[in-house]
Amino acid sequence: MLWEAIGFYSLAFFLIFFAYKTITAINPIHSALYLVLTMIGLAAVFYDLGAHFIAGVQLIVYAGAVMVLFVMVLMLFDLRAELRAFSRGLFSGMLKIISAGLLAGIFFAGSDSSIAILDTPAAAPSADVSRQLGILLYTKYLYAFEALGVLLLVVAVGVVAVSRIKGGTHARH
Repeated sequence: MLWEAIGFYSLAFFLIFFAYKTITAINPIHSALYLVLTMIGLAAVFYDLGAHFIAGVQLIVYAGAVMVLFVMVLMLFDLRAELRAFSRGLFSGMLKIISAGLLAGIFFAGSDSSIAILDTPAAAPSADVSRQLGILLYTKYLYAFEALGVLLLVVAVGVVAVSRIKGGTHARH
């Protein structure tokens, strides 16, 4: 029981730290990488709760595919102009302090409340559901699955091409 609590609070600290770094990072690429670490920590929480399939989906879909799309969108922006737009002014500093205070208040208010844990054992998740989903995905819907992969590859190549053309945000002048 002690090791479970230590593991849970370690994961909670990990999640809160990297979520905070996600919203306070100046460089958008660093922010995206911190968000990846937050998603990995969330997958670890799901794994710790016994939801192994959801943990795997969390890693593959959110920490993998969605973050690739975020980075591709960031490639379209002129990061130097965006950095000047979000300078460290009085308003943004106050907003960060208020957000940190609200987060701390929510954390401490939630830690004081008691959580009732039922003594009934949880039903073991059936492995057949995941197996059936995998069989269905790789047999009946194989072409749609592959077409989605090709579509994402074309989108990635298109974003790089658009960002590098003359007049684009990252064009060499």
